[in-house]
Amino acid sequence: MTANPLLDASGVAKNYGAVAALRNASLSVLPGEVHALMGANGAGKSTLVKILTGAISANAGRILIRGEARDIRSPAAARRAGLLPVYQEPSLIPDLDVLSNLRLTGTPVEPFRAWVRELGIPDLDLRDTARDIPLAILRVLDLARALAVEPDVLLLDEMTAALPANLAEKVLEVVRRQGDSGRAVIFISHRFVEIAALCDRATVLRDGATVGVVDIEPGVEEKIVELMLGTRIVKTHVAARTAAQKAAPAPARPRLAVRNLRVGTKLSDVSFDLADGEVAGVVALEGQGQDELFAALAGSIKPSGGTIEVDGQPAKFSHPIDAIRAGIAYVPGDRSEALAMQRSVRENIALPFSAALRNWGPIRMRRERATVLSAIQRLQIDTRAQGEVQRLSGGNQQKVTIARWIAADARTILCFDPTRGIDVGTKQEIYKLLRELAGHGKSVLFYTSELEEVQRVCDRVIVIFGGRLVDIFPVEEADEPALMRAAYGLPRGAKADIGILADPSANPSDSTSANASDAPEAAP
Repeated sequence: MTANPLLDASGVAKNYGAVAALRNASLSVLPGEVHALMGANGAGKSTLVKILTGAISANAGRILIRGEARDIRSPAAARRAGLLPVYQEPSLIPDLDVLSNLRLTGTPVEPFRAWVRELGIPDLDLRDTARDIPLAILRVLDLARALAVEPDVLLLDEMTAALPANLAEKVLEVVRRQGDSGRAVIFISHRFVEIAALCDRATVLRDGATVGVVDIEPGVEEKIVELMLGTRIVKTHVAARTAAQKAAPAPARPRLAVRNLRVGTKLSDVSFDLADGEVAGVVALEGQGQDELFAALAGSIKPSGGTIEVDGQPAKFSHPIDAIRAGIAYVPGDRSEALAMQRSVRENIALPFSAALRNWGPIRMRRERATVLSAIQRLQIDTRAQGEVQRLSGGNQQKVTIARWIAADARTILCFDPTRGIDVGTKQEIYKLLRELAGHGKSVLFYTSELEEVQRVCDRVIVIFGGRLVDIFPVEEADEPALMRAAYGLPRGAKADIGILADPSANPSDSTSANASDAPEAAP
């Protein structure tokens, strides 16, 4: 790498009225470098990326590209300058097919097709409408669309969040090759394993300002966490179970009993129990039936077979309200699905339980406010932004979705990838909260796309492959290689090459196929 930066931003500031999203941010990226941009949610990472790519304008600061000052005031200007982003949320227009989306941005079709195949999706139909394509695939298509125009600097905002391990592996391989080609990548991720495997250096933001630049080397994680959190102290690990919980006898009757559950062709013959005071993890590659499992338990879709029992009594859910009345609450990974973004924190938390506070008359506002305030304090929700929930950071928005069901006193909480795109400090707080809920007798079903989370949170781990429950691990045996083997349909003890997720130095050409539809060929 040369000494002259490919991109050099300094003194960047952005205000929204009296709120300073950025105060004094700087970022210098060298040719051939994969550069991590890190910070807690609300630190200003996404704001800085949007300024660099012309989505919003800065109030102050200077941006140099190849030593030349540039005034980037639109995405088209950033594109001409060689800067191209891939944001957390897919940017394809939902009502258009893939080909029409490509035409809108002037993306060359054949290079796009080549990158889509390279990223592990060999059978994409360009006539498919964007809204009919799964979220994980849409994110990969966004990346392929950016790569097709060969940008000098590629900005990836939580690119692997919500991706299954097989697609994430392919994405990381491609990112590494971009650095090797002499181009640069700005890589935003809350996964230290990805930062360690890919990045050369990391710039850390805190409270809208750059607080440090570090070389990526063994043991740097503690330094990064210290820079990210400042004086805030957060434990880096949460014990899965207390000694008392480990010694507790198994309950005579489970809180939730699922028997031979089927949902069309997506989910087949799934059976398990969930006890009071238990956190059960769910691990699966993309499209293996986990979405349908959670949707059926939350009442969003009707099962085509099997039974669900709650506290020993048969339960049939035709609507989410039926599940809520049975004490089952759903926390989605996509916060926009759960929140009324233009309403206040109080209104969002009060939504599911305000009806219970009615007594054939007006809502008892004093009691409602007290209940909401208790939930806010318990989750330490940062409400400095006040007003609309959309003004909160992603981590605080996710806390609001969980606080809602704590306030409603739900007995079973279905958490579907709840820490996706959330900073490391807030993740630890959510881990701790879920264990506290279990300690108070609540039951939690916890799907995660990050395998290391199961050791921090869960008592047992359920693995789903091809729509079937293929294994259940006690947490002591649920290490990442074992879970990955099971997720690919291999029995315990079988060997499977899981590429850079297990060994960052592994040869990409030797890695397991990234196409989830290929996985059954490896099954016993």
